[in-house]
Amino acid sequence: MTEDLTPAEAYAAARARNAEQATALAPFREMYDFDLDPFQIEACQALESGKGVLVAAPTGSGKTIVGEFAVHLALAQGRKCFYTTPIKALSNQKYADLVKRYGGDKVGLLTGDNSVNGDAPIVVMTTEVLRNMLYAGSQALSGLGYVVMDEVHYLSDRFRGAVWEEVIIHLPESVTLVSLSATVSNAEEFGDWLDTVRGDTEVIVSESRPVPLWQHVLAGRRMYDLFEEETDHGGRGASRRELNPDLLRLARTENTRTYNPRDRRRGKMVREADRERERRQRSRIWTPGRPEVIERLDAEGLLPAITFIFSRAGCESAVQQCLYAGLRLNDDEGRQRVREIVEARTAAIPSEDLHVLGYYEWLEALERGIAAHHAGMLPTFKEVVEELFVRGLVKAVFATETLALGINMPARSVILEKLVKWNGEQHADITPGEYTQLTGRAGRRGIDVEGHAVVLWQRGLDPEHLAGLAGTRTYPLRSSFKPSYNMAVNLVDQFGRHRSRELLETSFAQFQADRSVVGISRQVQRNEEGLQGYREGMTCHLGDFEEYARLRRDLKDRETELARQGAAQRRAQAASSLEKLKPGDVIHVPTGKFAGLALVLDPGIPAGRTNGHRGFEHHDGPRPLVLTAERQVKRLASIDFPVPVEALERMRIPKSFNPRSPQSRRDLASALRSKAGHINPERHRRQRSAAADDREIARLRTAIRAHPCHGCDEREDHARWAERHHRLQRDTQQLERRIEGRTNTIARTFDRIVALLTELDYLRGDEVTANGKRLARLYGELDLLASECLRDRVWEGLTPAELAACVSALVFEARQSDDAVVPKLPSGNAKAALGEMVRIWGRLDALEEEFKINQAEGVGQREPDLGFAWAAYQWASDKSLDEVLREAEMPAGDFVRWCKQVIDVLGQVAAAAPKENSTVAKNARKAVDALLRGVVAYSSVG
Repeated sequence: MTEDLTPAEAYAAARARNAEQATALAPFREMYDFDLDPFQIEACQALESGKGVLVAAPTGSGKTIVGEFAVHLALAQGRKCFYTTPIKALSNQKYADLVKRYGGDKVGLLTGDNSVNGDAPIVVMTTEVLRNMLYAGSQALSGLGYVVMDEVHYLSDRFRGAVWEEVIIHLPESVTLVSLSATVSNAEEFGDWLDTVRGDTEVIVSESRPVPLWQHVLAGRRMYDLFEEETDHGGRGASRRELNPDLLRLARTENTRTYNPRDRRRGKMVREADRERERRQRSRIWTPGRPEVIERLDAEGLLPAITFIFSRAGCESAVQQCLYAGLRLNDDEGRQRVREIVEARTAAIPSEDLHVLGYYEWLEALERGIAAHHAGMLPTFKEVVEELFVRGLVKAVFATETLALGINMPARSVILEKLVKWNGEQHADITPGEYTQLTGRAGRRGIDVEGHAVVLWQRGLDPEHLAGLAGTRTYPLRSSFKPSYNMAVNLVDQFGRHRSRELLETSFAQFQADRSVVGISRQVQRNEEGLQGYREGMTCHLGDFEEYARLRRDLKDRETELARQGAAQRRAQAASSLEKLKPGDVIHVPTGKFAGLALVLDPGIPAGRTNGHRGFEHHDGPRPLVLTAERQVKRLASIDFPVPVEALERMRIPKSFNPRSPQSRRDLASALRSKAGHINPERHRRQRSAAADDREIARLRTAIRAHPCHGCDEREDHARWAERHHRLQRDTQQLERRIEGRTNTIARTFDRIVALLTELDYLRGDEVTANGKRLARLYGELDLLASECLRDRVWEGLTPAELAACVSALVFEARQSDDAVVPKLPSGNAKAALGEMVRIWGRLDALEEEFKINQAEGVGQREPDLGFAWAAYQWASDKSLDEVLREAEMPAGDFVRWCKQVIDVLGQVAAAAPKENSTVAKNARKAVDALLRGVVAYSSVG
């Protein structure tokens, strides 16, 4: 090709090559045995020119190359680079990668509960560690030149996202920021904000996958392509992708089949199982079983595969199903290699713990090339699964969606069983962003020619909906930033109140709010034009129709208000009747899922504030715990009692009754039916409507009939225009309130927090008091509660195990609340201290309500959860793993994770506690040592 160049072109090309050789990028590129992609080169060049960069690219595209170039630049310039990640597993993985490249003397690791070579020029850490360093003014920040924020889209996370913004805002101006993100639809907006707060920032967006992705639907014995033959293979190419007509035809046929649930056979209702069997016989397709899917993919050369199941129990069940089906994906040599690796990685685990952890069943599955991967597993076990999967010795992994969050574990295929998952509140469709994140695991760069995303057929599946998920490559980045108590005292300590307020105004949350105001203002202007047109339409020649319409609205509002008052009165009567219930009362639940005969086990009358909701005693009322005639123990609410209830009968509840025992429930429910099954409750008589005797309603009706517009022939036409005018005017006023509410929202929340902290003597103007200095060292959701406990000496005199139990209440949150079960607590001083913690929280909760600090908006202190106190106490008291896990009814992985979080907060308590006339600091350190043993100590690097 060089012969085709003119002398001038050849000279220019030679100059370009020489110029590139003089850059830091040239030797960096030689460190890799593959060529860098254009977006990687563009980002590295921007970084070398002194700009910050935001790189938004799909999972598996190699964004971390840009982060590694920042490491390379820092070492070349004799400066430091901090590489931050959102989770410890990612930190451990990146630490291992960098040690392999640069050596252990140049790389450190800081993950809260682990510190390795923290003074090294390159330190990998979780984002929270860097945030804490910034607030503490750590000496480690000296000489810092670059900060890499991997998975920066985590700032959307409503629990931890604020930490990312805190770091971005507070990093010194001299630090160059490298932000690595999944593909988000508003990368330019995020880049504009970075440009505002960090200076010159280059936004590089890549939407092409390094390995083409094919989308499929597996139905019965056939694998359908989601799209017809395409040229861009799931990327954003110029070609238009058409849905596979065979798949559309199949969906129409199957989803329109109707099966009458009232079909009868021999005079009896057909059982569900029989209907399902008939359906499968009549249908050409079905949802393949898990072993069947893996065998099918194995036969077609599509393993290794990750099957995403949105349930831990489902992942474990899938492994068992494959074992029972006799599935074997490894040969004898592979089995032997698996055993050698597993035994080496788990050699430190005591043999008595292996049985408790299900080691032998886990090993058998691994030897066959099958594994589960979820947060309930021991971290060591998860790391072994990841290592074996990358080595190709585990070929089928059943995982929850947490695996999609950055862990380097790519597969040839990804399988989605369903497109619905539990989001903590309800079953909801997965979003396009979640679909992209999950299927992004398919296709291993440098190994696979193409990746495959396989969705299993489910009755009701809509191919067009699936195509929307697969075709929407991006999702918006939304800030979750909220000021906290700890943040407030740290900011005021460093910058004073006025400057702190200005800093918070530079957050991405406020940036987005301010931008959204522009669009709302335009809508208000359009509405004003519409209102003028509606006013013309409602003009009446007989009189002021706006006045007449107002009278009609006032009448409607008055009737609605009286109806609401009547409903409230009925609820109050019902609540009053509930307060009179006693254990042993037999009642009839009038409505709801559990309507019918029930026995009161506990009247559920609140003694103050409980369950974390303000005003519980007023709004929710009593919540009786009952045993229904169908043997269910349930906590009912006021909504189940629209009318007053009274005891129909009395029964004795045996002292031996255990609500968790099916036999106990069965026996007592049988006695309930025998005792009161024949009683028919009296029907509640409706009262006369208050509207019939209301003077205001009578006055308004008279005024309406007397108004001139009442006799207009076009009255109802005018009324329709008037109603449109009223609705549009109401909407416009709401928009104006939104504009007012979105301006300075973060600063107003900060002002309320500062006011509360001033009330509690944590702040005095721009001065941070001794109490405030203590709060500044306590990070976490319940930072203020922890500080108040130290101030009130609640934890003085506790043993290390008792202190561990109390601190656990600051971090633990049950995955599912269970109102019917009272958590087991240590006796004596620990129980008293936990009770005092709940009382202090109640006082803080009342203060937050007074200062309008709203927990629903992510600000404030939730109620401490005592559900882990007994497990923490037992473990810190040197009880065996078997005993602790059995009583806690908790997976080993969850147990280890909560223990590590307790250890983290105990370290903060030790640093914040008084050094004189106090045992807390010493016992907190002892509690850390007591917890950091066995599975907790050897669970992972970080």
